[in-house]
Amino acid sequence: MTALSMQWVDRNLSEYGKRIGALKERFPKVLPRIVNQVGNRAKTVVIRELTKQTGLPRATIVRAIGNPSAARPGKLYYDMTTQGGNIRLKFLRPKETPAGVVARPFGKPTLYPGSFMRGGLFPDRKDVPRFNGHVFYRLNRSGTKITFARSGVFIPKEMTTGATSAAFHRVAAPLLKERVEVALNKLVP
Repeated sequence: MTALSMQWVDRNLSEYGKRIGALKERFPKVLPRIVNQVGNRAKTVVIRELTKQTGLPRATIVRAIGNPSAARPGKLYYDMTTQGGNIRLKFLRPKETPAGVVARPFGKPTLYPGSFMRGGLFPDRKDVPRFNGHVFYRLNRSGTKITFARSGVFIPKEMTTGATSAAFHRVAAPLLKERVEVALNKLVP
């Protein structure tokens, strides 16, 4: 599992100092609520960017990220983890052609030569129920050994790099600082 980490406390604790301690003591539910709101907003942005970056359907990304562990009094962090290995081509809108299967990893159409989704000879190919929509390629010339075709898309790796990571940092840090400042000015002037 991979986690996208942002340490807001290190940079801003010296700026607010004792006021945050007073806020935690007098209003223990305020900071966890702010952390959860900002975390949920960041999760939405991460899902949106990760969908574009990987080429996977949004529902697949939502399932991979799951429900992050939320902040509560005494625990002021929002833990967003994900899982997923080398994604099979079935989840990347595959289409079979005479040359192989065309799928869309990273949002770009890519030909996987020699791979297949159906059985029989062209043009009369038939669906094979046990293939269940997966894409395969042969391991030997006779075709008795086949295996799943993989895309090279790893959700944890993509979550911590590129546009997804940049969007997370662009949204989470400024929004958290803004919301904490508002709460401090209102509750602990």
